[in-house]
Amino acid sequence: MHGLIDLMDKSPNPLLAETRRLLRQSDLRARKGLGQHFLIDGGVLEAIIAAAELTPDDLVVEVGPGLGILTRELAQKAGGVVAIELDDKLAALLKKTLASFNNVTIVNGDVLKIEPKELVGGRGYKVVANLPYYITSPVLRHFLEAEAKPEAMVVMVQKEVAEAIAAKPGDMSLLSVSVQFYGEPRIITIVPAESFYPAPKIDSAILKIDIYPEPKADVDEKGFFDTVRAGFAAPRKQLANSLAKGLGREKSAVLPFLQKAKIDPSRRAETLSIGEWAALQRVLGEKYADG
Repeated sequence: MHGLIDLMDKSPNPLLAETRRLLRQSDLRARKGLGQHFLIDGGVLEAIIAAAELTPDDLVVEVGPGLGILTRELAQKAGGVVAIELDDKLAALLKKTLASFNNVTIVNGDVLKIEPKELVGGRGYKVVANLPYYITSPVLRHFLEAEAKPEAMVVMVQKEVAEAIAAKPGDMSLLSVSVQFYGEPRIITIVPAESFYPAPKIDSAILKIDIYPEPKADVDEKGFFDTVRAGFAAPRKQLANSLAKGLGREKSAVLPFLQKAKIDPSRRAETLSIGEWAALQRVLGEKYADG
């Protein structure tokens, strides 16, 4: 069997050959439960690095470094890299294979249980990662809502998720509002499934989010997102009905709020801009503040 694998390792794709070799030498397999799909496309690797616009002054936080192929490129461009790997075996392998880089720190742990400020101290930083699909939304929220927010995020995510995040009013969702409140997303390029080993069933996309110095709207954040969640409670219905359901009120009770916020009650939640959600939240906030 090893002879067959060795023949396979003579693939003209050097990243595929290296991935197979590292997995074999360490007696590892891609763990579907952790969403492990290893990037084997050099062109995509270059696109990620280019999108991150790294300088020797940059500190990078990488989530799910896997076999360290992206980590290695980051270490050559950035001043420092903190790579967070949940898989114990992969973390141990990374500490060996990246030992020659004195600017790389491997953290074996769950990124969702580590506050970003604990990783970066008071330094500014960028997040660059090929994110495991199953934790995409939690990881984005974790960094965007953190006390120590990144300056930018360059992440590989499912194509459909990237399109949803970058949507414009008319196709907005709770996810797109949640991201665009904190930063401006744009899709860098679409990445076909065969760019990974093993190949997932769907295509991916490189998404860049430039984080605003301050959130896009000057509102109470909790109240804002409570309002947005309420508005999307029944997204296929008109906003007046959906908002009433989300707030647990009668439709007649929410119509004055929409009127005061200058929002047509017959619209749907997906059509509202960040500014319109903020206007609605302010009106609702005034009502609750008044008792």
